[in-house]
Amino acid sequence: MLSRDRRSGYRVPLELFLNQYVGDRLVRGLTANIGPTGLYLQTARPLRSQLPAADVVGLEFELPGTGEVIWARGEICYASGDAYAMKSGIRFTGMASLHARLLRDFCVEARHQHLSSLLQGIRAPGAGRAPSRYGSAPGLAAS
Repeated sequence: MLSRDRRSGYRVPLELFLNQYVGDRLVRGLTANIGPTGLYLQTARPLRSQLPAADVVGLEFELPGTGEVIWARGEICYASGDAYAMKSGIRFTGMASLHARLLRDFCVEARHQHLSSLLQGIRAPGAGRAPSRYGSAPGLAAS
């Protein structure tokens, strides 16, 4: 069965600790990925026995290399867990404009670096591939 991804944006892999606030309760979590529209969060234990899809949480985290603490409000769109761990997909619903811009720029740069490294792997001569008998495509020759 195929899983349907309902995200409106892309995500970049990023593991960082953050603070999640549910009501007046602080829960430390670890992200698996982040994007301009949300993140995937893992916490040590379930916050409650069942989390409805509309739960609103507060988030506090620092993006690597920015020195800025990002504050955001989010809606839990996906939640699963067991007795030991809780996994949540969270969509950002509120964030200061400056923080949203920092997050977007961070994600664009991380994605650009990832795509550049993939392109370098394609351009690298002798990367485990047999040479093509048709030559190389224009613009893909190693410099």
